[in-house]
This record gives sequence, C-alpha cells and structure tokens, in this order.
Amino acid sequence: MTNEEIKTKGQTYLMNTFNRGAICMVEGQGSYLKDADGKQYLDFLAGIAVNALGHNHPKVTAAIAEQAAKLVHCSNFYWIEPQVQLAEKLITNSVLDKVFFGNSGAEANEGAIKLARKYGREVHGEGCYEIITADNSFHGRTLATLTATGQKQFHKDYDPFLEGFHYVPFNDFEALAAKVSEKTCAILLEPIQGEGGVYVGDQTYLQQVRALCDEKDILLIFDEVQTGMGRTGKLFAYEGYGVEPDVMTLAKALGNGVPIGALLSKDVVASHFKPGDHGSTFGGNPLVCAAAFATVQAIEDENILANVNEMGNYFKEKLVAFKEKYDFILDVRGKGLLLGMELAMKGTDIVAKCLEKGVIINCTHDTVLRFLPPLNVTTAEIDKAVAVMDEVFQTIEA
Repeated sequence: MTNEEIKTKGQTYLMNTFNRGAICMVEGQGSYLKDADGKQYLDFLAGIAVNALGHNHPKVTAAIAEQAAKLVHCSNFYWIEPQVQLAEKLITNSVLDKVFFGNSGAEANEGAIKLARKYGREVHGEGCYEIITADNSFHGRTLATLTATGQKQFHKDYDPFLEGFHYVPFNDFEALAAKVSEKTCAILLEPIQGEGGVYVGDQTYLQQVRALCDEKDILLIFDEVQTGMGRTGKLFAYEGYGVEPDVMTLAKALGNGVPIGALLSKDVVASHFKPGDHGSTFGGNPLVCAAAFATVQAIEDENILANVNEMGNYFKEKLVAFKEKYDFILDVRGKGLLLGMELAMKGTDIVAKCLEKGVIINCTHDTVLRFLPPLNVTTAEIDKAVAVMDEVFQTIEA
C-alpha cells in the first residue's frame, strides 16, 4: 500500500489519539527510515528515544529471531532464562539490587508508585502514602502516572485523580523541602525532563534531595524511562550526578524497539513486595528480554557511551552556533544525545518543514525542538541534519 492508502485505512479503523502525519514508515536501517512511497528520512527522534542503536541493529535482530524460534512467551509462574540474564546485566551495572519487568515506562512507574506506597505504610504507618513530583514532569498515561505528571494539559477530562500527589517547581529545593511532611513516602523525579521541555536537573539540587530523603527516610525514585540506557552519556543518568536513587524506572531504549519496562530497587525497598503484590502477564517474557539483553550487550561492546559523549558535544556545539545566528532561538540545553532548542515561537512548522526535507525531529512543550538521534549516530549524519535545519531556519528568518 501507499502512504495515502495506509492513512485512509488507519483513519477508518484506529482511534484518533495521535496527530499523525500522512506518512507510514515501513523500513528502517541504522539512522534511516523509509516510508511506503520509498522516501528516505534521517531519524533524529529514534522512536522517541527508543531506538538507541538505530533501526534493525544486527545483534538485536539476531537475538529476536533466535529467541522467537525457541520460546516467545510463558508464564511468570516459571523462571525465564533470558529474564534472569537481563536482570543480572542491569543489576551488575547499577547500584540497585532487584528488578521487576513490565511492558512500558508507564507500567514501570506504576510499579514504583505501588512499591513506594507499600514501603511507606509498612515502615512509617498508614498515613504515609504521598508522593512529590515536579512541575513539567511526565511519568505516563495511566491514571496513576498521569496524576504523577506535573503538566495540566495532560490532566484535562480525566479527573478525579488519585489523592496523595503534590507538585513543586523543578530544581527548586526550598519549594520541595517545604512540601515534605510525615505523609511523604517518596519523591519522584526525572534527572532530565524530556517531555517537559528538556530541562536538566541541577547536580546540587539532586544531591540536596538525596540528603533530604536520607534524613526523612523518604524514597528517592528516578524516572529514567527517557534518560536511561546511555542517552546522557552514562548508562544511567544518575551516574553523572553522584546521586544514587532508591528506585529507578527504565523503558524506551532498553529493548531497542520491543516493548519492555523495568522497575529497579534497592533490596531494603524491594523486600516489601511479596508474591501476589504485583505482577504482569507479558512483563519480562523470553522474547523481549532476549532483545533487551542484546541491546545492553551491544551498548557495552560497541563503546556506545563514548560515542554519545563525543557526538553529543559535537551536536550541541552546532545547535549553540544556531543560537548565535538566529534571534528566535532562545536556549540550547541537554546532556549527551538528549538535546533541546527553545524557540520564541511554536516549533510545529519547523518540524513539518524538516520532515519535508527528509529529517525527523520533534517538538515538545510547544516551543522546544527535541533531538533524540540514535546513540550510534555519526558526524556525517549530524552534519546532514544540521544542514537541513539551517535551510529551514533561513526561511523562517526571512
């Protein structure tokens, strides 16, 4: 089918939950996608930070094919070898001790909320169940994670929400400390707010939050759904802050495209989950865990983190140069290959014009262009994207 034929059928049969364009992607290789009409695109969105190793990475593809020929799914009533192997890989590479696998970032964050509330009640009593999150945060689309999300535009029409969530300005320690009470069981933060506009957590702020949590015996939960698995130049973003979370959530890049989420925790917290307290039918099945294990192994074997740091610095320099050249660019921020460019106007038209020229980027929070290329992106690919953006920016300035 052509792009138009697929679009027409999609409008007939799919719920209208996404502002989709008129394009259907049918193939991918490395940093490139191809649509149903044969046009090629340089992908600097990577499935919203999902395709960490690009499209059709040979090691991940081989792992999926090999596992699919053996066992795709069985119940978590049994031990699953790829699940155990992936758990060992994540735990030995982090400061956490135990892991629970689900299907998405929202599910991982749901699990973190449940675990935090159970910990709070069992350690501090029935009244300890409140969780503090940040303005402009994004934690998922389920009712609990939507409640945790500090953006009102996502709340519209879905109330009443769960009680027990409070929002404070990001990077404002005094505001956060003032909100803490004997009812607070956890503080849930993204080290970098991706969906909220690429706002980077301040190191001193996060260290102060960690000290406060230690003082009050409050859990510090890091939502690393977008920042985890190398996106910031470290395998996990917390490593760049000198701050250890008690609980951490992962998803997106963990499986390089297969749907998987992970809830990681220190032993002292994880021990509060007992059989029957939490579960997931599909979570951690053999297929997704084999793909995720291959993804993490490739990040290690192919020196991906070094590339993220090198290419992140290179790309950021190019974006900062744009700020000097164009008055409508207000700020450039981010870490590694999670970068944002704040504009003086809405960025929707820029995204559309770049797409017409064969480069996929994203706009979040209306005015922030967000760049999430594959972690193995090259200088040549960055130069190509930058050249296209320059062409588009020139038309806007004119």
